[in-house]
Amino acid sequence: MPIKSPFFPRTSQLCTSMYWKEWAGYHAVSSYGTLHDVEYFAFRYSAGLLDITPLFKYKITGTDSASFLSRVMVRDISQLKIGRVTYCCWCNEDGKVVDDGTVMRRGENEFFVTSADPCFSWFSRFTRGYDVEVNDISDQIAGLAVQGPTSRDILKKFCDVDLDSLKFFSTTSAKVKDFEIYISRTGYTGDLGYELWIENENALTLWDLIMDYGKSYDLRPAGLAALDVTRVEAGLILKDVDYYNALHTLIEDRMSSPYEISLGWTVNLERDPFNGQAALKAEKQAGSNWAIVGLDIDWVEIEELYNRHGLPPEVGSTAWRDSIPIYVDSSMNKQIGYATSGTWSPILKKNIALATIEKKYDQIDSKLQIEVTVEHKRHTVTATVSKPQFYNPERKTSNPVKS
Repeated sequence: MPIKSPFFPRTSQLCTSMYWKEWAGYHAVSSYGTLHDVEYFAFRYSAGLLDITPLFKYKITGTDSASFLSRVMVRDISQLKIGRVTYCCWCNEDGKVVDDGTVMRRGENEFFVTSADPCFSWFSRFTRGYDVEVNDISDQIAGLAVQGPTSRDILKKFCDVDLDSLKFFSTTSAKVKDFEIYISRTGYTGDLGYELWIENENALTLWDLIMDYGKSYDLRPAGLAALDVTRVEAGLILKDVDYYNALHTLIEDRMSSPYEISLGWTVNLERDPFNGQAALKAEKQAGSNWAIVGLDIDWVEIEELYNRHGLPPEVGSTAWRDSIPIYVDSSMNKQIGYATSGTWSPILKKNIALATIEKKYDQIDSKLQIEVTVEHKRHTVTATVSKPQFYNPERKTSNPVKS
């Protein structure tokens, strides 16, 4: 039975659709209304408010906390400055990804780590020899994401910090009324946005403040359905959809290295030993077998395909998470990969997908074929290879120009 987040008294009242999902053991709103469109457009044109409490959260402290995290993660966390955030993943000894998440440095010897899967047991395996303490604070800290073009203006109304100067992937503490919160300029929508971390006892007060001040900026509470569309547009991968936790897979073929899931840029190879270093060095030298790419699926061909059956073209109203074969050509004789998630992008007016394909076929602008089923028969349409990041507005990383 899913449990309730500290924000449930508010989200349950607003969720008129009664459309809930289970997320990491919590009740999570899929969409507040019958359709998620309003919530999606809030993320892209005003602001959306999302409960992210189900993320697992860890407080890492001790004089060796930086070197410990550098040991278990592919990125050299010791180089992370106080007040900065990094996104990275961690691997097993074979260089296969266990999970991904954010690492925030709050002090010289204090870090805050988020993850999609429970990782306390995994982190605890490697504490021997380090002056470090790993505390699972997942059930003590609630989280909210305020994402969208007006998110900064909303938070400025009641936070006592200079958000105009807070850089992309930075974090700071802030005073709100008589309690403290942490703000990180991070998010999962690929847009301007912030994530707020707060003790459970003050959660409802924070929710009410955001909703109250957000009225003038057309802020809307938003669920996972709208989030899923935005994260595909932004090319952000999802565990158990675009890749699998290496500790949970039954077969080796389901494991992935950082290089195979577009996270190679997070790997710092030339440094002190870390989990998976030798395997990742070997892969870097030999080359990877797989790559994640973006696919721009030809809409005209889809229309023509449905027209031949006397039908209007169909496209799902929500993002999909199915494994769909990718072929070299329309003969369907050679499958070279599979799409893992996709969506119709309302803002880009494109049918897009993320796909894992053989590395030798990942050239940008090359033409592949993706399977489409119409009237119980399998067909293919052209899919053009692109970078996974379809949407990347300048405001996501920029700061206001001060006069």
